[in-house]
Amino acid sequence: MDLDRAQAFADAWVADWNSHDLDRIMTRYADDVVFRSPLAARLVEGSHGVIRGSAALRAYWAEGLRRNPGLHFDLLGVYAGVDCVVINFRHQDGRRSCEVLVLDGDLVVSGWGTHAPPPT
Repeated sequence: MDLDRAQAFADAWVADWNSHDLDRIMTRYADDVVFRSPLAARLVEGSHGVIRGSAALRAYWAEGLRRNPGLHFDLLGVYAGVDCVVINFRHQDGRRSCEVLVLDGDLVVSGWGTHAPPPT
């Protein structure tokens, strides 16, 4: 993946999340996506932080959006790998996170949500 493609994907990803439109967000994810996040471990009982499939991911993110009506991401940095993109962003509360997203074509097939400690 070249940096221009990674930047375009990240710009669209942030705009999708800031729209709060779950249908729009989900267009970037494959049906068989696997997503891992410590937040999922807290929100989805029995998941151990691993969400499998787009239906489960949709349910997880629907709950996240419900709990965070003021959700807003600011893009801080974008990093390109062979078949992945890393999106570094700041939440509305100042927390910083990165998502590591592996793509097959234009769809995310695997992802990791990573989070820094809350700002002091």
